[in-house]
Amino acid sequence: MIIFLTQYMNMAKAILEFDLNEPDDKEAHKRAVKALDMTIALWDIEQYLRSQTKYAPDSMPQEVYDALEKAREKFYEILNDHNINIDEILK
Repeated sequence: MIIFLTQYMNMAKAILEFDLNEPDDKEAHKRAVKALDMTIALWDIEQYLRSQTKYAPDSMPQEVYDALEKAREKFYEILNDHNINIDEILK
């Protein structure tokens, strides 16, 4: 994969170039192309976990509620460990 970064008259431009005949570049291209889809999927997971606790019925056992909260905390911990900010990406 070749990455070109240029700046022309205060306009920054990044060009990602892949040799799709090379297996490693082909995989890197696929990851780059699917990055937005992955980000949206992560956002959907976060929204699901949030809604499950925010709108939890009174009948939900405390253990279930606690497990959902723990899963949500771990979700954010993993994102933070990888310096991923979903809101920043989806602006």
